[in-house]
Amino acid sequence: MGPKILPTGVGVEGLTTMSDAFDQLVALDSEHVMQTYARQAVAFVRGEGTLLYDTDGTEYLDFLGGLAVTSLGHAHPAVADAIADQARTLVHVSNLYYNAVQPELAARIDGLLGGGGRVFFANSGAEANEAAIKLARRHGQSNGGPERYHIVSAYGSFHGRTLTTLAATGQPEKQERFQPLPSGFRQVLFADIDALAQSIDDRVCAIMLEPIQGEGGVLPAPVGYLEAVRTLCNEREMLLILDEVQTGLGRTGRWFGFEHADGVRPDIVTMAKALGNGMPIGACWAREDVASAFSAGDHATTFGGQPLAARAALAVLDVMVVEDVPARAARAGARLRVLLAAVPGVVGVRGAGLLLAAELAEGIDAKQIAGECLIAGLVVNAVTPTAIRFAPSLLVSDDELDAAVAIFSEVLT
Repeated sequence: MGPKILPTGVGVEGLTTMSDAFDQLVALDSEHVMQTYARQAVAFVRGEGTLLYDTDGTEYLDFLGGLAVTSLGHAHPAVADAIADQARTLVHVSNLYYNAVQPELAARIDGLLGGGGRVFFANSGAEANEAAIKLARRHGQSNGGPERYHIVSAYGSFHGRTLTTLAATGQPEKQERFQPLPSGFRQVLFADIDALAQSIDDRVCAIMLEPIQGEGGVLPAPVGYLEAVRTLCNEREMLLILDEVQTGLGRTGRWFGFEHADGVRPDIVTMAKALGNGMPIGACWAREDVASAFSAGDHATTFGGQPLAARAALAVLDVMVVEDVPARAARAGARLRVLLAAVPGVVGVRGAGLLLAAELAEGIDAKQIAGECLIAGLVVNAVTPTAIRFAPSLLVSDDELDAAVAIFSEVLT
């Protein structure tokens, strides 16, 4: 058990229990925060590695990682020290000027992707995808005329909640309330190369896919699919955009999810979540000849790539390299997959590395199970009505894997 900590701004006067602090926090949230989230009945106030602590000091194993964000665990000392040092040095400067950190981070990301590219920095995965879409349209129209701006994505995909990335997202139930959405987007069945080929005409400038559909249920692209898409893009002179916001930077057992495919090199790659280990930062990488479609003034952001976020990301990449997180994720993921498959009530496990979903037997409500896991001290979520997602820190220990699956098994039993 950790120490009992009050949320910032909640005083102790008049409080008889720590539950009073939680109740006050909920009341404050209900009155002043837009109610766009169906929050669980817990407030986390401290984290360390794979552990989280709530307002009562109760300890939880975090196997969701802020939706695959805290890839090195909570409050990693190297990242925390880098952020603190940079905060005392220079937090922000406009992108109208150079800063000493952004180019170094861009070079590191370019190196991970094999070189020969350029990077645009944003604040989130949605913004990174927004940049990718604008770049693909600019490139398409420059090379194929004003009508060549259409992008094909897949049903079940998730690319963000801005109007444009929502239009690219293949989940109609998320789109209905916000019609009309920007034009130029069409969706086809994921992993169906024939359907994809039939959707193409001269107006299509790019194909946008996730190597593993994260929010769609942790659904990996089948063997050979990304290779076939790359071939199709080459034949039709279209760009291949791969959304690695959830899969990128070691989580699947490779630096990027597309690396599980044979010889596939995308034209544009987006990333975010793991890059800052919780510090808001996203990045859009593109081959140099594609990136050159943007000229000064075509795209911009106030905060993207500012020194504080970029310094955090550099520290994250330093730790990832030293720890060889792709190898760690591959090994830990193989262990977690075996453990989950042996749990009564689990009928299948899918995903790669430390991005896994446990499919539950018929009649078991995944949302209810996730709620009961939280009560039992394990943070996971229902990624579909019948599947539980596991995305712990890439530095998770074997003992933590065993403990998490023990809790999950007890809840299911």
